Amino acid sequence: MREGVIRGIIFDLGNVLLDFDHMLAANRLSGLTDKSGQEIYELFFDSQLTGLFEEGKITPAQFFSGVKEALNLRISYEEFLPIWNEIFFFSEKNLAVYNLARSLKDRYRMVLLSNINVLHFEYVKKTFPVLDAFHNILTSFEAGFIKPRPEIYRKALAMLDSPPQEVFYTDDRQELIDGARKLGIQGFVFKGVEQLKRDLENLKIYA
Repeated sequence: MREGVIRGIIFDLGNVLLDFDHMLAANRLSGLTDKSGQEIYELFFDSQLTGLFEEGKITPAQFFSGVKEALNLRISYEEFLPIWNEIFFFSEKNLAVYNLARSLKDRYRMVLLSNINVLHFEYVKKTFPVLDAFHNILTSFEAGFIKPRPEIYRKALAMLDSPPQEVFYTDDRQELIDGARKLGIQGFVFKGVEQLKRDLENLKIYA
């Protein structure tokens, strides 16, 4: 990748700024259905239903209806909400990433880019005060696309008002970094705070 002056920075949310585990919800629901925790996990983490929800193509009520049907659940929407939402936790690693993002905000345009549904996003906003480290937040449910679709990266670039080669991006999933690199964005897989600092310094990005 061509090295240039970095003007904008994109951080992912999940497992970078805030940790999560869909198995927490899957295990809580496994006692309420005949499906195993792993089967429920696969429905939640990587299914067409969840993809549509993350793209904002279906409403929370429609998502819940699909989950009830797929799992033969016998609980109400109100009972489902805390199970679905309480999968996030804030670690020492997350705190270090947050502090780093806050320190970079004074010198660079910062965008948070996340594949996330509206229920999780509203829960995160209310529960974890981490979003103030960014000038802009771009969610998949608002954009109408999930990473690694090029359209969502282009929307992030427009927010930064920078060409891709002047943008640094970190995400915990290689395939999402690969999607950004195809557009010329300088992407790096998140492998911990110290590696993130080295990746930033290699591009002469300093807080």
